[in-house]
Amino acid sequence: MNTFREVFSKRHTFLVVVHAKTKDQVLQNIAIAEEAGADGVFLINHNFGSGLLISYYKMAKMQFPNFWIGLNCLDLGRSAIHYIPSGTAGLWVDNVGIEEHDEKPTAAAAKLLADRQKLGWQGLYFGSVAFKYQKKVDDVAKVAKLAVPFMDVITTSGAGTGIAADVDKIRTMKEAIGDHPLAIASGITPENVESYLPYSDCFLVATGISDSHTELNPGRVRRLAQILNK
Repeated sequence: MNTFREVFSKRHTFLVVVHAKTKDQVLQNIAIAEEAGADGVFLINHNFGSGLLISYYKMAKMQFPNFWIGLNCLDLGRSAIHYIPSGTAGLWVDNVGIEEHDEKPTAAAAKLLADRQKLGWQGLYFGSVAFKYQKKVDDVAKVAKLAVPFMDVITTSGAGTGIAADVDKIRTMKEAIGDHPLAIASGITPENVESYLPYSDCFLVATGISDSHTELNPGRVRRLAQILNK
């Protein structure tokens, strides 16, 4: 399997999150991300099934064959590993099956890892831990440590969409996992990102660089890319 640093070697990685709506909208927003200097994109579905999202992904790979494109299939959760194309660069899963009060990770977390190995999928697995709209986590260091063996990139967030994560939370999680990659997936903007640079390896960004839920702002994407590419 590929490791995060084999794929993304620079200090900070910038992945634009595209809230998919139509084929043309997806392609247009990927073009904005690539031209602005982002390292890749995640396509995510909200109001339609993953079958259509995957069809958008396939068209996008034809148009952008050398650009990193991952998927977050909200309606499939952990089972998405069985449906995404074998060459998909990344899979982001919101409910990873790891709970704070477990002494060891649940069978659900272990099953996804076993499924991945059985399928021979070589992409990067981003797993949401201490994440928005999930059960509140008091000991973020403990849950982050539990997650390390099961995912390539531990992905966390603030309290909700567009809400910045507490810097102390990010620092605590990073100190707990050491060199293991940590991503933030809410509330990042060109104005606040520098506060997180010492602790986060990867930034998954939508709201803070967009004009609307589905349309990126090219200037803000470029500005954030310039900061993260330093």
